[in-house]
Amino acid sequence: MECRSGCAACCIAPSISSLIPGMPDGKPAGVRCIQLTKDNKCRIFGTKERPIVCGSLKPSKEMCKNNALEAYQYLEELEELTRVKKTND
Repeated sequence: MECRSGCAACCIAPSISSLIPGMPDGKPAGVRCIQLTKDNKCRIFGTKERPIVCGSLKPSKEMCKNNALEAYQYLEELEELTRVKKTND
């Protein structure tokens, strides 16, 4: 499966703790990655500057759902579940 053009849910919904060029402390959940263009394409896709976590995230029917909104909601829910689990540990 390939990424849905212009979706960028995985570049907005989840938090990313790794350094991102222009975001040295990573990216909080729900915040657009600074490396996203206006048309939601990654400026550092395929470069060594792209965080490993971003490159390891592969599109799937489960994650991408039927449209960008559904994908965002799914990833937002996973982010929330992860945050709750970390808080309760």
